[in-house]
Amino acid sequence: MTELDARGAATGAGDRSRPRAVLPALCITQITSWGIVYYAFPVLNPAITADTGWPTGATTAAFSAALLISAFTGIRVGRIIDRRGPRTVMTTGSVLGVASLLTVAAAPNLPVFIAGWLLAGFAMAATFYQPAFVALTRWWAPDHVRALTIVTLAGGLASTVFAPLTAALADRMSWRTTYIVLALVLAAVTVPAHALALKAPWPKAQSAPAHTGGSAATISRSRPFWMLATALTLSAFAVYAVVVALVPLMLERGYSTRQAAWALGLGGAGQTLGRTLYSTLARRTGATARTTTLIALGGVTTAALALVAGPYALLIALSVAAGTVRGNLTLLQATAITDRWGTSHYGRLSGLLAAPATTASALAPFAGAALAAPLGGYPHVFLALATVSAAASLIALRTTPTRQAAPPH
Repeated sequence: MTELDARGAATGAGDRSRPRAVLPALCITQITSWGIVYYAFPVLNPAITADTGWPTGATTAAFSAALLISAFTGIRVGRIIDRRGPRTVMTTGSVLGVASLLTVAAAPNLPVFIAGWLLAGFAMAATFYQPAFVALTRWWAPDHVRALTIVTLAGGLASTVFAPLTAALADRMSWRTTYIVLALVLAAVTVPAHALALKAPWPKAQSAPAHTGGSAATISRSRPFWMLATALTLSAFAVYAVVVALVPLMLERGYSTRQAAWALGLGGAGQTLGRTLYSTLARRTGATARTTTLIALGGVTTAALALVAGPYALLIALSVAAGTVRGNLTLLQATAITDRWGTSHYGRLSGLLAAPATTASALAPFAGAALAAPLGGYPHVFLALATVSAAASLIALRTTPTRQAAPPH
């Protein structure tokens, strides 16, 4: 029996219904939500600051604040979905996402711009990977790794599709009009998809098997859980700082906005490539070894981007390599709970695990922009981020639950 089959046998969840429309709908909405609400910002931010005169640190802080709100809201979102299912939460999140981008586009001053991004934070918590992961883990267990892989494969195309598209729109219209167009696309795609495709009955949570190590409260207070949270938090800080800082790094080296956008977008293609490899990696490695290795590789690719200034083709290759690691890290976080403690209480535990990591990702864009000047430029920022990843990989060595027994075969 395979590891996946064993985990399924342990949960006793093989008879859960799997509504056919859910997986393709979530694939489409993840591409669109991430592409428009997240990846459009690093492409448009130079135009925003140039047009308005607002400081780059202030606009980036507004974006970071959205991610921060998403982190804390995500804990509550996970608990709600555990009890009631994803339809209402994700549909409401889509509506909030549209409203937030229209607010950003119309902002006459910096406070309103910030308010728009604060609203976007609630939308992120309700529409990004975390609620989708809870939905798929409940509906698809014990085959949830496959479902998670498919939806993240699709989500990895978000930057590939929307970073170049956003740059193309910005070449022909103002950043405000670009955001209005993107908000309309977000409304047309995600609101009906979430409202119509997530109507299936929500299966009851399964009781916790003995090997999980206890209740959700017990697990969440354990040393391995907090070591895991720390490692993933430091890794997320480095990874998301790299994503947002890649465009200014390229601009600092003399490349155009379009070239920088393509580098960012093709990194998304790398994410897709990485996610196709994760199932094989998961079968051949243990959870702790896999966690340590992937986080360390994230540091290696970040250091390479810091040290290599060109040619452009080589920077593209490095961006793709970094994206490949980033794609695996997304699935690593999505499966970190089930790999160690099973599928029970997944929404609550994954929300608690994701909160500090999302907080770090919220602070990362602001930190990258704020540190660029005192550190002497973005290459030095990338070296600092590589050091953070190295520390995270060492902490990841201590994330094995000490009292976990093997699931029954």
